[in-house]
Amino acid sequence: MTDESRAAETRTEGMPDQDSYALKSVNLPEIPAPDLPYRPPSPRGKAPRIGLIGAGGIAAAHLDAYRAAGWDVAVICNRTRARAEARAREFYPEARVTDDWREVLADPSIEVVDVTPHPADRLPILRAALEAGKHVLSQKPFVLDLDEGERLCDLADARGVRLAVNQNGRWSPHMAWMRAAVRQGLLGDVVSCHVSIHWNHGWIAGTPFERLEDLVLYDFGIHWFDFLASVAPGRARSVFATAARARGQAARVPLLAQALVRLEDGQASLVFDGALAHGPRDTTYVGGTQGSLFSEGPDLGTQTVTLTRADGWSRPSLEGSWFNDGFRGAMGELLCAIEEGREPGHAARANLDSLAIAFAAIESSHSGREVAVGSVRRIAV
Repeated sequence: MTDESRAAETRTEGMPDQDSYALKSVNLPEIPAPDLPYRPPSPRGKAPRIGLIGAGGIAAAHLDAYRAAGWDVAVICNRTRARAEARAREFYPEARVTDDWREVLADPSIEVVDVTPHPADRLPILRAALEAGKHVLSQKPFVLDLDEGERLCDLADARGVRLAVNQNGRWSPHMAWMRAAVRQGLLGDVVSCHVSIHWNHGWIAGTPFERLEDLVLYDFGIHWFDFLASVAPGRARSVFATAARARGQAARVPLLAQALVRLEDGQASLVFDGALAHGPRDTTYVGGTQGSLFSEGPDLGTQTVTLTRADGWSRPSLEGSWFNDGFRGAMGELLCAIEEGREPGHAARANLDSLAIAFAAIESSHSGREVAVGSVRRIAV
């Protein structure tokens, strides 16, 4: 054997076969999809009476979902009374209407309050509701200050009530099924999570949303930071993120953002292209030591999920849509937790982990450096 052939043999020792080296896929059989608990939950008994505080734009989705579930919204409150009256006429004609949220909290027949105003406005309402012994569903993002959020959680514990956050994306059918698959151990240990969303968010031009400089990472991105926190709980270590205005966009604030997240023994990425008018696409990939999940579709409401494991691949037939199953799921999970005497899956204390990732991403996009998760305690919007 020549010296050249010996060198070539040495270089190839330990190399995989050509198909493996070329990253060729393996043909696996299709197998039945597991039946997983992804649908919006509902209490077994009669649900407690609900009071809605804040009848703005998103409240219509809340009320439509609650009406479909058959839950009793007994009072609707808005600082502009006419808005509350309009919501009552459309969804709950028998509901009492008020422009004073204190009246809602003073009503002993109301056990649960859904609080929808913006974070700074709802903070005193959340605090007063917990003091009054009400169970609370807070609109997302939960708080602007993690320490303030912890104090609210401590207050809820002291009063013996449940405090949850309306992370309605958790009950979008594809994210709910994927999270259920992870929690059932079908992927083994999660190694990676990658989200890539390409859509047109330019509708915000000329609206109050243009006042939110970190709109994409904060108000929109929180759904996916929360999804990441739910499939890899407690494992996010640091974030490097960027945000930018797209060429030709009309909106004042950046509509492009991306974040790389260091996980303990893993990695994650989130890409938000919010200024693309043609060919919307939403994909999510979660990879683990025993399997992977892939979801894709033209929008957030139309998704196809594929689970792949060593024994084959499966594709569940999903029912429902994000709007309004997501809102039904958020309230339904809170009502079930109240009925069963347990913490809800979207409890506010756990949601602080999702916010910590988002806060680190926002700080990183401003500073241009990698930021440790949990080191940024508050943001201004």
